Amino acid sequence: MSHQRLTVTFAGLLAGLLAAVSAQAQVGASLDLGSTGVGAHLAFGFSPSLNGRLGVNYFKHDFTERSGRIEYDLDGKLQSVDALLDWYPRAGSPFRITGGVFYNDTRFDALATPDLNGTFNLNGRPYTAAEVGVLVGKVDFRKAAPYIGIGWGNALATERGWSFGGDLGAFYQGKARVSLRSVNCTVQTALCNQLAGDVAVEEARLADEASDYKVYPVLRASVSYRF
Repeated sequence: MSHQRLTVTFAGLLAGLLAAVSAQAQVGASLDLGSTGVGAHLAFGFSPSLNGRLGVNYFKHDFTERSGRIEYDLDGKLQSVDALLDWYPRAGSPFRITGGVFYNDTRFDALATPDLNGTFNLNGRPYTAAEVGVLVGKVDFRKAAPYIGIGWGNALATERGWSFGGDLGAFYQGKARVSLRSVNCTVQTALCNQLAGDVAVEEARLADEASDYKVYPVLRASVSYRF
């Protein structure tokens, strides 16, 4: 499914959920903090044992990572929208089982840095920083990521006021999609072609390592208010 079709699908889903919210007498809102970053959710009831939640999450994470013999400065933006259903199997209990989907717009922009000698070692071959120019990349994942988990708390279970809760689960974001390229190769064409081949090998290595995160853990705490 294309990015545009996913965007339209999620826009329709959001519109439907917001219409459902407006039709409900019971509405709650929560602020969340955890592995998906800072988030905000609306909660609304379908039945005494089934709630819906709609939320947005954002987390900026910059760090340094080594892949092979190359070190990368990574500028990460973990941003997502989630649509969740909370099922309470036991009446009056705050324990819930949750399923749903994340619209996963997480991405990392990568900038490779040369070693102390001003050298990039790509696929076992040394290149000077002047030869490589700038080595940049991007890492992202599939957009639609199914979620399953458990949790505690029900923003709609009490009278108006504050309550607390939490989520423990994971969403599946699939294999990492990685692009890596050298910008402004400054040497002759033959060496630039060799450099391109070695960069492709490093790209495959980086994609393989980033794919260790096919399943992303979700652990977050929340404070809710029922209107």
